[in-house]
Amino acid sequence: MNGGGGDAAAASAAATPPHRRLPDFLQSVNLKYVKLGYHYLITHLLTLTLLPLMAVILLEAGRTDPDDLRQLWIHLQYNLVSVLVLSAVLVFGATVYVLTRPRPVYLVDFACYKPPDHLKVPFEEFMRHSRLCGFSDDALEFQRKILERSGLSEETYVPEAMHCLPPQPTMGNARAEAETVMFGALDNLFRSTGVKPKDVGVLVVNCSLFNPTPSLSAMIVNRYKLRGNIRSFNLGGMGCSAGVIAVDLARDMLQVHGNTYAVVVSTENITQNWYFGNRKSMLIPNCLFRVGGAAVLLSNRGADRRRAKYALRHVVRTHKGADDKAFNCVYQEQDGEGKTGVSLSKDLMAIAGGALKTNITTLGPLVLPVSEQLLFFATLVAKKLFNAKIKPYIPDFKLAFEHFCIHAGGRAVIDELEKNLQLQPAHVEASRMTLHRFGNTSSSSIWYELAYMEAKGRVRRGHRIWQIAFGSGFKCNSAVWHALRNVKPSPDSPWEDCIDRYPVELIDGFLTHKPQQ
Repeated sequence: MNGGGGDAAAASAAATPPHRRLPDFLQSVNLKYVKLGYHYLITHLLTLTLLPLMAVILLEAGRTDPDDLRQLWIHLQYNLVSVLVLSAVLVFGATVYVLTRPRPVYLVDFACYKPPDHLKVPFEEFMRHSRLCGFSDDALEFQRKILERSGLSEETYVPEAMHCLPPQPTMGNARAEAETVMFGALDNLFRSTGVKPKDVGVLVVNCSLFNPTPSLSAMIVNRYKLRGNIRSFNLGGMGCSAGVIAVDLARDMLQVHGNTYAVVVSTENITQNWYFGNRKSMLIPNCLFRVGGAAVLLSNRGADRRRAKYALRHVVRTHKGADDKAFNCVYQEQDGEGKTGVSLSKDLMAIAGGALKTNITTLGPLVLPVSEQLLFFATLVAKKLFNAKIKPYIPDFKLAFEHFCIHAGGRAVIDELEKNLQLQPAHVEASRMTLHRFGNTSSSSIWYELAYMEAKGRVRRGHRIWQIAFGSGFKCNSAVWHALRNVKPSPDSPWEDCIDRYPVELIDGFLTHKPQQ
């Protein structure tokens, strides 16, 4: 619940104030983040060059006349120094290659939780419950406007405890929500992949606002009787971008522990984090955040490549927490009446834009074609060295990716990324439709978006997918996936019963009707 990049801006009118827009990326590009991206690239350069070099040597050896090879062997027999040097070079090269070559990480499959129909919350019911909860008239009108402009539909879900009158945000109900979401997604995942829970060697769970004892990861270990030496992790307080962080952690663990599976569970908990006060900056999460969760199965087993959907190519993480404004822009606190909620700063969009600019500047050298990088550097050098009055060239990321999974934090952030990255409506369709159908499900929203693309049959072999998410702290994180085959939707996809109705038409991102107060 803490921190999708577009949450604060959902309350703004159609003409968004400047301080709630992403900054213009054309105005400035920080060279140190370009260098950082190339540093990531160069660290793997040795691995990239050794394979072609070894292939060339073997090819040339195959073309050499046998008599020449015989003479070389006779020469080496009587030249101990040459033999030792050649052997040392070969052993050193092979050792470096083995030690630096990262293990491939495959995404075998993933599953998103779909709540039952009785948890749907139409706008009229939402406003009726809000009135009965004692919100002020000003707060009620504010929530009505948020719903009207949010891009959410009447079919999103809130937990069981929020349907009660009065609401029952107890620890028991919060645990029940967490169990229902996590176990629902995991049951689907194990059923669709055929993997036994005992085969899982790494478990990473992320949930920002609900961290009970025993932990959520322990709840999963207990439910599925996972093995005693499992490497389990529970990430809390890391916001909506924690799903990418969890994937990064799982990848690192798979580099260390061979021939195993890793499961990543991304969710958020609403039951104990509903705000019952009247401060407007804290009311926005009530209107946007909804029930959801995803479970992802990763593998480093070579045998799984044939059945895996994707291979993980890159993860780039950006953290702006050293800056006080960025650190405080999404902040859990109590209001003047002692009621706890998550406060969203008016500067949130500008801070998100700065984090995004840093992230994509670092990511660019890893994914962009050479032509785009040359154009970018030509304009950057001209501006830096000759003080030329030209704007930096912003690379065309549409040449690097076929699909974009932009965290469905709110309508405004999707609008701004579409504009700043010069994307087409089709590129942000999955994000808009996920926000419309399921609301902001926090760190799991990027998986609902990928499930949407699969349900539409759009992911083909060789396609590249960019998942990008924002979170409190403030963070912007990216994951890049490569499709290993023409991907079909998994069984029990959350879009299974409604994909034919999508995409729906939104007028400038707004609903065509107004919720009743």
